[in-house]
Amino acid sequence: MATEPGRDAAGAVVRIGCGAGFANDRMEPALDLVERGALDYLFFEGLAERTLAHSQRARHAQRDRGYNPTLERRIRLVLPACRARGTRIVTNMGAANPAGAAAAVLEIARELGMTGLKIGVVEGDDVSHAIGPDHRLADADCTAGAVGRQMIGANAYLGAEPIVAALDAGADIVITGRVADPSLVVAPLMHHFRWRADDWQRLGAATMIGHLLECGFQITGGYFADPGRKEVPGLARLGYPIAEVAENGDATITKLAGIGGFVTRETVLEQLLYEVHDPAAYLTPDVTADFSAAQIIEAGQDRIAVSGGNGRIRPENLKVTIGYDGGFRAEAGISYAGSGALPRARLAASVLVERMRDVHGLTEPLRTDLIGHASLHATAKAAQGIDADYRDIRLHATLCSGEERLARALVDEMEGLWIAGPAGGGGVRGQVIPTVMTRTALISREAVRPKVEILVA
Repeated sequence: MATEPGRDAAGAVVRIGCGAGFANDRMEPALDLVERGALDYLFFEGLAERTLAHSQRARHAQRDRGYNPTLERRIRLVLPACRARGTRIVTNMGAANPAGAAAAVLEIARELGMTGLKIGVVEGDDVSHAIGPDHRLADADCTAGAVGRQMIGANAYLGAEPIVAALDAGADIVITGRVADPSLVVAPLMHHFRWRADDWQRLGAATMIGHLLECGFQITGGYFADPGRKEVPGLARLGYPIAEVAENGDATITKLAGIGGFVTRETVLEQLLYEVHDPAAYLTPDVTADFSAAQIIEAGQDRIAVSGGNGRIRPENLKVTIGYDGGFRAEAGISYAGSGALPRARLAASVLVERMRDVHGLTEPLRTDLIGHASLHATAKAAQGIDADYRDIRLHATLCSGEERLARALVDEMEGLWIAGPAGGGGVRGQVIPTVMTRTALISREAVRPKVEILVA
């Protein structure tokens, strides 16, 4: 792969682009970003806590799986353009199986004739062996064993350092499992500018940049959009964000021209505070970041200058996400239309509840919603008991159970309403899916041993 753009120029700006903000994010804007964005680095962030727990479940079922199933398509799409332009890729889509993901990517590189491509694999985040039933949880006043569910796996949040090691070793692509989301940006900057691992100010500034970029479209207008209050142009053709980062950690957040969305002071401010409990003490494996003195300044159309990020010494312990078997979730629905739709739907709901209780022995909660009348939050009209002549109602029912038979019974009973009545039901749909639940714990850094391996196509 070509030499990193700008590496030979002191103080050069580094261009980092986000090509995914969650596991199933859009793909074509990432290719556009590579082709027109003059990127030094592209990262894919796709690993929420529940995503990782589902990945652990997938690997238990099939040992060569457990990584993000979209990774191969993403890599196949962008790798030729990245290779031609010298853009290096960093991603946590290795999920519960970074080695398996790397093997799949290696095969793609060989198919594409990319001899010599280096793939860095970061492992060591899986600490399932170190989390026993007596390990205290950080988000509940009990032990891991007291949750009462089977543990699927436990993964510690690694930081930037093992990714830096892979980049230092010449990796063109780095694939990790659980690392802190901002570390996907912190690591390339540490590598590129040769920042020390205890340069708290710069690591805090870099963490702020990583946090701004990590959710992709959120900062280019996607989650910002609210018709009538906050209008965003071209929402169907949003572009991913880019950060132009200087050696001191200051940055400009921007996007490509000629595509949908925008980058404004407001979109940046909203994302800055997203999922941050304390802006003065945002804990990551790399640093205790401080965003409280951040400066967010307009620097042109779709260009927002960001500075003032700071940091202090990193936490002594690492966060661990523990995944548990959550049993099964059943969802099913049937629609009623025309005159009397609401009372017919209410009758169907009462029949469903009675049969699940009396015939199938359900003792767990069964939720029913009348969509179009009193769904989700329950509308004000429903709360006041005001009933219009609703002519389009959908009965939706959900339950979570440790017993698959009960979950499947709900789907069957919903389908049974089609014939057993009340009249006029149609459009029955239902599904049963395995679920997970997660809890949080802490673990000593000394108990976690990251390792890096380099594969060569």
